Amino acid sequence: MIPWKHLDTAQVPGGAALKLMQRGEEFSIKLGSNVLMNSQLTATEQALATMACDKIRSHAAAKILIGGLGMGFTLRAALTVLGADARIVVAELVPKVVAWARGPMAALFGGSLTDPRVTIHEQDVVDLIAAGRADYDAILLDVDNGPNGIVRKANDRLYDVNGLAAAHKALRPGGVLAVWSSAPDVKFTGRLRKGGFDVTENAVRAKGPQGRAQHFIWIATRRG
Repeated sequence: MIPWKHLDTAQVPGGAALKLMQRGEEFSIKLGSNVLMNSQLTATEQALATMACDKIRSHAAAKILIGGLGMGFTLRAALTVLGADARIVVAELVPKVVAWARGPMAALFGGSLTDPRVTIHEQDVVDLIAAGRADYDAILLDVDNGPNGIVRKANDRLYDVNGLAAAHKALRPGGVLAVWSSAPDVKFTGRLRKGGFDVTENAVRAKGPQGRAQHFIWIATRRG
């Protein structure tokens, strides 16, 4: 078996260090011994985009915000679903993750980073959400490990009462907040409902229908 090779390390502002690993054509981003992302486990990252974008497919000139660039599978899926007039803003806190996307992982991203519909911001998605006032048709969050984060304590701001209120304001009426998580969270579902969203929680297999690992995606539609 081909051994894993450590390509680079990235320091998360105010958080831990991430390691980029490669084995043949497979990539992994790790936090210590925990695998945060793997290029062969992509179904749930793609589902985050397809489930959210299906809800706004009829919106003219849809504008969406993606929190977390990762390995680009959410971005590529969104580009596939949305039309030519859509605009996609991607917020990535860690500059090295963007550099990896343009460097060793470029093949995973295809032409998504140079697609004219896409703008990359190297900043905290919290700030972009806070600045929004009915700006977005959808906000997609694949940040940390979901509402129970392990990478950076400050990421919890996205998922608390104030964070959800900010997302509600940043979305247009009928807009969608989609959240990826490694595990279910009943309290988070309750916060979404109390925060003015109609919610469905979806269990999705990481390798598609035949896979074992199961992740969770909330699709929360803004009321009013």
